Amino acid sequence: MQQLIKGFRGNLSDFMNDRAPFRVILKTVGNAVYDTCCFGLDSAEKLSDDRYMIFYNQPASPENAVSMSSSGQEFYYDIDLTRLPPHIVRLVFTVSIDGSQTMREISSQSISIVQNGVTCAELSLTGRDFAGERAVIGIEIYLKTVWRVSATASGFNGGLSELLKAYGGVEVGQSTPTPAPAPAPTPRPAPAPVQQKPDETRSKRVSLEKKLERAPELVSLAKPIMVQLEKKKLTDCVARVALVMDISGSMSSSYGNGTVQQIVNKILPLAVQFDDDGELDFWYYGSRCRRMQSVNLSNYRSAVPNDWHRLMENLGYGNNEPVVMREVIDEYRYSELPAYVIFVTDGGVGSGNAIKALLQEASRSPIFWQFVGVSGSSYGILKELDTMEGRYVDNANFFALDDFRSVRNEELYERLLNEFPGWLREIKRLGMI
Repeated sequence: MQQLIKGFRGNLSDFMNDRAPFRVILKTVGNAVYDTCCFGLDSAEKLSDDRYMIFYNQPASPENAVSMSSSGQEFYYDIDLTRLPPHIVRLVFTVSIDGSQTMREISSQSISIVQNGVTCAELSLTGRDFAGERAVIGIEIYLKTVWRVSATASGFNGGLSELLKAYGGVEVGQSTPTPAPAPAPTPRPAPAPVQQKPDETRSKRVSLEKKLERAPELVSLAKPIMVQLEKKKLTDCVARVALVMDISGSMSSSYGNGTVQQIVNKILPLAVQFDDDGELDFWYYGSRCRRMQSVNLSNYRSAVPNDWHRLMENLGYGNNEPVVMREVIDEYRYSELPAYVIFVTDGGVGSGNAIKALLQEASRSPIFWQFVGVSGSSYGILKELDTMEGRYVDNANFFALDDFRSVRNEELYERLLNEFPGWLREIKRLGMI
């Protein structure tokens, strides 16, 4: 079973069959009356069709892709994603209080994803996770190339009526206008992509400097980043961004002296700029690898755990680049957006043939690998990327730094973005995105 924590994001197919029916169970224990609701939203995250607000007064969607039942404190939502019409791309599961009490007063809350009688994933919360909110946005199941799940676990100050206002629906108690007929549901052999194409301009875009105001220590990074983006004509680029971080034994000093946290700090603004979600996908790897909670402006200071040495021990002390590269390729293989992967290592790179084979395989997917050496040596095959044959497109670059912390920001971003623009133009020309 996958134990979900607040902020978790992952592919639904990692722990269940997302093409088969499943059930979401919401249970809240406390001294109040609790209402639950599933909002079926469009790509603008709005309730554009009120028939996809599934709650006590409307217990099923038109084609029964989502239906609700209850027993005591448990509310059951039976889901079949294959039956949803194409315009419904996000399911938001909420709990609200019917009365004046707050979520801080609950004893416990659980949200479980169950398939064939087996609990595949579960989010557990208590009143300590909230303050004066009267509603909770629990989990979201949404389409982003593939069906994904997010453990939002976020309190909402209003009750059900305020949730409706936020999603643009008709308030409970008002008459619901008859919606225009929804597009007929059709079987989908593969999930339809909903992301914006990389070459589309995002209107009224908030400046990077403005976004970074939530993290004042990062604001100074906006200018050197934007200088490079303007020079390389990337200001309107939309891409997924990932950081793969070496946590082998030889990296101990880089973790202990704060270098790794500085790496996270300086890579995150690129994700804030490129990714509409403003999040940085994040992996650690040693002998084994682990995908971590996505990094954003709210949690970046804890991306490097205080007990990093324990994580290092758990993942082993060696360098196994192929194991994490395999996970990254599987994550972005069919992405409709380009994926910009920054892969940081201090060297000791072996498994040259396996790395070469993976880069050759990945060259037919929209994945660009920017390898960065930090205070290390013996980078092996990474130093041969410029002449590596057998790839559909040149999809990787490498440079090494003696000390990440001493490199000027202007130079860092110039080097990080040196070959990415050319790769991006080439995959557009080839119709890969």
